[in-house]
Amino acid sequence: MEQRILVVLPHPDDECFGISGTLAKRIAAGAQVTYACLTLGERARNMGNPPFANRITLPQIRKGELEQSCKAIGIQDLRLLGFHDKTLEFEDQDLLDLKIGELLAELDPTLVITFFPGFAVHPDHDATGAAVVRTIGKLDPSARPPVHCLAFSHNHQESIGAPDVIVDVSEFLKQKIASVLSHRSQFYVPQLFEKNPHKNREVQERFGTERFWTYKFA
Repeated sequence: MEQRILVVLPHPDDECFGISGTLAKRIAAGAQVTYACLTLGERARNMGNPPFANRITLPQIRKGELEQSCKAIGIQDLRLLGFHDKTLEFEDQDLLDLKIGELLAELDPTLVITFFPGFAVHPDHDATGAAVVRTIGKLDPSARPPVHCLAFSHNHQESIGAPDVIVDVSEFLKQKIASVLSHRSQFYVPQLFEKNPHKNREVQERFGTERFWTYKFA
């Protein structure tokens, strides 16, 4: 079981659907999780449904939602890296790599979780994953932690194959759903999530498994 997990994602809410159950499960088993979130998602289009945020208030609202999500999952170490939303592909790569490298040196993680570069739909997702694998790739192979990646672009399995890490999180759906519900400004909450959703068979089938690809360095 991995004991020191570093999660590097670009936006508040990137954690909730794809990895929150896995993180809750690992934390329950004793792992220490650090979540490095590169931006506050301040340029998001959604302002709540019905709207309750605006362009001025959204960054602080999303910060609070992220903190609530981390609490639901059990994450105690949240790092906000202060980059700008929707600009990561244009950021100085050396600066991105430096910040990630500093986290690696400080935390010495036994596992890193991020997006699979090129297969994560959003430019910020791809830029974040690219920075992580680029930085880890500079390490001596013996010092590289394994990197588990999220991927969900169209037809991604034709290029990178099937996921090789599949995690049953059915016993941690309460935490996962609470993480999703934390991000009120971004998600319309379906009726599916009402009235003990963790006991709902459709919820269990759709959200009870999380999938990752282990990044293979050249």
